[in-house]
Formats: sequence, structure tokens, C-alpha cells
Amino acid sequence: MRKSLFLILWALLAATSLADAKPNLLFIFLDDFGWKDVGYMGSDFYETPNLDALVARGMTFTRATCSYPICVVSRAEMLTGMHGWENGIAGISGSKLAPIATDWPDTLAKGGYETWHVGKWHVSGRPSTRGYTDSAGLFSGGGGKYWKEGQRDWKDFPITGYRGWIFQDDDPKIQYPEMGIGLTPDISSKFADAAISLIERKPEKPWFCHVNFTAPHDPLFMPPGLEGKYQTEEMKLPENFMPDHPFDHGNYAGRDEALLDWPRTEHAIKDLLRVYYSVIDDLDTQIGRILAALEKTGQLDNTIIIFSSDHGTSCGSHGLRGKQNQYEHTINVPFIMAGPGIPVGVKSDAQIYLRELYPTTCDLTGIETPRAVTALSFAPILRGESDQQHDAIYGYFTDTQRMIRTDDGWKLIRYPKADRWQLFNLNDDPFELTNLADSKDPAHIEKFEDLRKRLATWRRKQSDPLREE
Repeated sequence: MRKSLFLILWALLAATSLADAKPNLLFIFLDDFGWKDVGYMGSDFYETPNLDALVARGMTFTRATCSYPICVVSRAEMLTGMHGWENGIAGISGSKLAPIATDWPDTLAKGGYETWHVGKWHVSGRPSTRGYTDSAGLFSGGGGKYWKEGQRDWKDFPITGYRGWIFQDDDPKIQYPEMGIGLTPDISSKFADAAISLIERKPEKPWFCHVNFTAPHDPLFMPPGLEGKYQTEEMKLPENFMPDHPFDHGNYAGRDEALLDWPRTEHAIKDLLRVYYSVIDDLDTQIGRILAALEKTGQLDNTIIIFSSDHGTSCGSHGLRGKQNQYEHTINVPFIMAGPGIPVGVKSDAQIYLRELYPTTCDLTGIETPRAVTALSFAPILRGESDQQHDAIYGYFTDTQRMIRTDDGWKLIRYPKADRWQLFNLNDDPFELTNLADSKDPAHIEKFEDLRKRLATWRRKQSDPLREE
């Protein structure tokens, strides 16, 4: 009798221990990779078998969005779980992180996690000051003495992006120029190597591994072994390709738009896509290596995998090259989650923000979300308790753009500096080619006024620093 009671108690304790076990978190994060660039969203011009497999075994959000389409602000929102106007990193000169902000990795570390950073570092401080317990393959600016003059990309344009960036230690004085200066054709493989080195540690504690690839951000170089796989003449132009944007949207003279000559030609965009797709093809291979390391070390079944990007980029859509805009090809980001407790093979059209990852992972791991975090957890959607997160989401960029997108597929963009409006019905016009802002149709006029008022209300409540007359 005593033996039977002991076995029952042992079984209950084992079950409780298993239930309380926290999953590992692997977050694979890209730079300048939009929803339109993923196979599951309909692109079939390059091969992404590893991402496709991740989609099949997890849950995909088709309307995940960044709030501000620039890496520094987007990443700061995600790491603090706060809107940029709340955390102090608002995309304007002199922005500083507000003292009230708390860091996502720091919260996970205090909740019992080892927290690792890999790759691109483009926020203030250092990994160790933001809550990461270790880092590998850290890539950041500050390699000034190693700058090379005259560096050029695949099309012989002068290199600006990541110029002088270098692999380094948490102590920025310790640098590794032998690994390459700036972006190199094989840089994604170096980030994958670094991530694998951490995963292979198999610590007793649960871990959070934040892998920040630079791809497919410019400058673009042909990855090793992919020369000739994609041909310029075989590339398909974006459905919303334009030689020029019809007005200054707020970054017309910016660095990103100087990456291609004006007007954009069909050949130039197709040739850009040839290299861009090659970089994505290689990126998928490197992601596959990381996932294979998880499986090889026996950690795959207890790891929640998250895949996303800080924002998309235009690559010829609407006549633009860069990301500083509110169009779907930029603000909508790919978003996949797979692993224990995550639905399999499910797609959700719930509108979520990147910054909501912070409270969501806290929710999933039983860690208390800090009071400073204002973003909402979307864990109820993952658990099947809800199918909607926001009836409207909002975007912003400097003092030149404000946006609202509703759950029923309408979008209104305000350009304060240009004094313009754009109204799109995304259900009928997914590529945002028909501006209904000046339509005389009573239904469109009514929709415009409704969205204009809702956008104005949000701006007041959110304490928009821009005050329009």
C-alpha cells in the first residue's frame, strides 16, 4: 500500500514538474524582410524550404505589423513592449530610452532564463546592459579604423549600409576584423554558426536565443554558391511597381531611396530582385542549419520558435526602394510561431504588433509582465481563446506619416508634411494602387471621415508629439 502511494505521489510530482518546465525560446529576426517575400504569402520566385516547413508545423500571422518602419525604433518597441512615443525612442534626433522602460531579455533572465544575443546590435547600450546573459557573433558599428574606402555593392553603387560595422565582443573595444568588415557575402552563415554554438551548450536552465540576421538589408552581395541560380530576365516585377513615387512621402531624398537611380527601370528592379532573392535563399539555408542543431541536440520538442522581421522594404513597389513608408509591403511583417503549445498548420489574420512579443512570451512562460509594458499579449489567440487582437492598428514615421488599418481591411494614411491623404480598400485593392481619398462616392467619403476621426483620436490618446494645425 505504501509502495503504491509512493508511486502515485511520484507520478504526480513528475507530472507537475513537466507542466512547470519552461520552454526554450528561439527568436529568429531578420532585417528588411517583408511579408510579400515569403513563400507562404504567395511568392514562388525563390526556395525557402525551411521556412515553409516551419509554417507547416506552426501558426502563421498574416497581419503582423511593425509600428515604425525603421530598425532602431522597431527593435526598441519590441525590446521594451512599449510604443516609441512611450519608451522615448521615437525616431527623432536626440531620442533616449525612458527610465521607466524594461527590457524583454532582462525580464526573461529574472524569470529563470539564460538569454543569448546573436548578430546585429542596433539599439542603445550593449547586450549585457539590456539583460542578455551572453552573446556570440555580435555585429555592431564602431569599427571606424577598419573602414574601407571605395567599397561597392553588386551593382557597383557605393556602400553606405553597415559601413564600418564589425564583429566584436560585449566589450566594443574587442573586435574581430578577421571575420570581415561590414556585410560580406557569407555573413548569414557566421550568424548561424554563432547561434549553433550557443544552442549546443544545452544548459540545465531554459534559454532565450535572439538571433538577429542582417539579411536581406543592403548592401546586397551574391552569397557563395548561388551565382547564376536566379536570372534577371526571369524575375517578376512587383504588382505595384512604379518608376517613381507620385510625391515626397517623407523619405524621398533619404539614403534608402538613393540605392537606385531615378526613375526606377524594370531592368534595375528585376536585377535587384535577382540578388535579393539569392540572399533570402541563402538565409533560409542558414535558418535550416539552426533548426537542425535544435533537433540534433534533442531540444526541438521543447523550443518555441519565433520568426519575424523588423519591417519589410519596397524593392520597386510604389516606386520606392526603402522601408520608410506605411504601405503593406513594408509595415506588414512575416510572423511564424511553432513549438510546444502552438497550434499546427494554422493561419491567423488577427492584427498584432511586434512589440506584443514581449508580454506574449511572458504569458507563455509564466513570467510576470512588468507594469511598464503597455503592449498586449496575444497568447489568447495561440490558445484558441480568441481570434482577434485589435480592431485597428496604427503606424507612424517621423513627422511625415501617420496610418490606421482596420480589421475589416481599410487603411488611411496621412502625410502631414505633404498635406496628402491616401485611402485604400485592401480587400479589393491589396497592392494599394487605387487611392479613394478624393472619391466622390458617398460610401468612400463616409469611410474616410470615420477613419480620419479614429486616427485623430488615437494620436491624441497616444500623445503624438506632432501637432497639426
